[in-house]
Amino acid sequence: MIRVVLADDQPLVRDGLAILLASSGEIEVVGEAGDGLAALAVAAETRPDVVVMDIRMPRMDGLEATARLTQAKATPQAKPGVLILTTFDHDDHVYGALAAGAAGFLLKDASVRELIEAVKIVDRGDALLAPSVTRRLIADNAFARRRAGPASKAAGAAAASLTPRELDVLGLIAKGLSNAEIARSLVVSEQTVKTHVAHILGKLGVRDRTQAVVFAFENGLAAAP
Repeated sequence: MIRVVLADDQPLVRDGLAILLASSGEIEVVGEAGDGLAALAVAAETRPDVVVMDIRMPRMDGLEATARLTQAKATPQAKPGVLILTTFDHDDHVYGALAAGAAGFLLKDASVRELIEAVKIVDRGDALLAPSVTRRLIADNAFARRRAGPASKAAGAAAASLTPRELDVLGLIAKGLSNAEIARSLVVSEQTVKTHVAHILGKLGVRDRTQAVVFAFENGLAAAP
């Protein structure tokens, strides 16, 4: 059973999400919060697997709460994955969410099936972006515009260290594919994909798949879906 905390400032939204997630039979909502500060407290108390987080909330917004959750001094196993679920898909929100350490970004117009699958994806450690958001970010090159000059040389050297197959895997990660989906796409075993992912994270010096996605967008390594 996947343990989830819901953070949204609208009680009706939280109630609806709780019902929808419970309908899967695989997800249990163990806590709710109406703002970022409350989300931190509830997460500390309930130790969820995933926090479904809105962005615009009083006292502390979802981006700050996400950063505090993902950067807390705890073992990786004790840190919940954060799925941003919001009405707003502005580039700054997406970039801010990923930079803060969110594992996924989904819009509130997603279907029930997409929401449940997104929670499962984040729970197993994969990265997720809403397809519409991914397409626009790539088309606009929004992430690449944020590159800082001094960091570009180091990033370029890291990118150059990736093998052609690792670049293929990174591109598919940036499209939101899971390890199983990447394995099917490249006709290799899932264990082989896991090995490639581990090498990619090590070479790029990033902490997880989500940060690898950020790197791919920032450095033009993500091809349009």
